[in-house]
Amino acid sequence: MTRPRSMTSSRTRLARQRSRLPVGGRARGVALVTGAARGIGRAAVRRLSAEGFNVVAVDRGADDPRLPYSMGTMAELQSLGNERVVAIPADTCDAEALAGAVEIAERRWGGLDVMVAAAGVIAGGVPAWELDAEQERAVLEVNLYGVLTAARVGIPALLRRPEPRHGRFIAVASTAATRGLPMLAAYCASKAGVTGLIRALAVELGGTGVTANAVSPGSTRTSILDETARLYELASAEAFAAQQPHGRLLDPEEIAGLIAWLAGPESAGATGGDYPFDGGLAL
Repeated sequence: MTRPRSMTSSRTRLARQRSRLPVGGRARGVALVTGAARGIGRAAVRRLSAEGFNVVAVDRGADDPRLPYSMGTMAELQSLGNERVVAIPADTCDAEALAGAVEIAERRWGGLDVMVAAAGVIAGGVPAWELDAEQERAVLEVNLYGVLTAARVGIPALLRRPEPRHGRFIAVASTAATRGLPMLAAYCASKAGVTGLIRALAVELGGTGVTANAVSPGSTRTSILDETARLYELASAEAFAAQQPHGRLLDPEEIAGLIAWLAGPESAGATGGDYPFDGGLAL
């Protein structure tokens, strides 16, 4: 099978990044965040770095030809770079490329303490049986397989930290994991898969010092919500505010606050959870 050009080029850029990286010291901890160019992933990078983490910010940095809306760009990803953040272009579904980003975290800062799987896409607007097969595949690959890939390459790095370790695997799910949303069946299925994966990981990681948790946002100001509004033929994403009991949309920075708490020492006793941050949408 011919490898997509975007995947090959991301690996080339990754190799160039590796060759330029110095070895640095460790701060509060080291985190890797996927889906970092925009939305919740971007907010998580900023919040974690502000709280003292060194962060590898990972994003594809290019559109997905299977989907009709714009993804995060290379310029948006690279704008995150500073003394605490290194921006790495990589497809979260490409295990080799993502493992390369993990390797950068280990070479530059000595290891990995937190893996945040925030990359996500959406497609729908029609009943499940009418959804274009390529769009369905894109949703399942990025939203679910991308989290599985993050676990496959990230958890071994978390476990490479010496005991007593305090590793964190955090996935961004959605209220859609538990609430049936019409004409978004693939998205609901992918997010339900994420929460099921988290429960299994929590059991498998028992006694290791590494926890696994999910965060389930409600309607949040992101490009995914804008695309959802388009799929539902709404004038704007603001229409979703009325569905949440607190009457407003959430901001990505709010979700990032919960991610930061889960990444910190205060959450050591929490594992296997699906934490709603949805303004009451799931009620």
